[in-house]
Amino acid sequence: MNIKPIRNDEDLQAAFRHLESIFQAAAGSAEADEMEVLVTLIEAYENKHYPVTPPGPIAAIRFRMEQQALTPRDLEPYIGSSGRVSEVLNCKRPLSLRMIKRLHDGLQIPYESLLGV
Repeated sequence: MNIKPIRNDEDLQAAFRHLESIFQAAAGSAEADEMEVLVTLIEAYENKHYPVTPPGPIAAIRFRMEQQALTPRDLEPYIGSSGRVSEVLNCKRPLSLRMIKRLHDGLQIPYESLLGV
């Protein structure tokens, strides 16, 4: 086993190539152990250099709209008038706590997404 730290994207690509060559290793073999270590190193590098951030509140709302084929008019019970819906979707008005609760209860959008945490 010849494992080295992943310090840059070139090292990352080399790690992926090596991982591909040992990916089907038999459980309990030296290659399988090497694969586990390599996967851990790759995940650590990617989490540090390419973190995945959660979507913002408007992106979460738009995603749910797309999933359920909703129109802005369908959001009026949760946000308010059509003008208010337009302002929220165009980031001209923040979501109020009341809107957040209604969107969560009515469309099952997670609080974390609506609060942007």
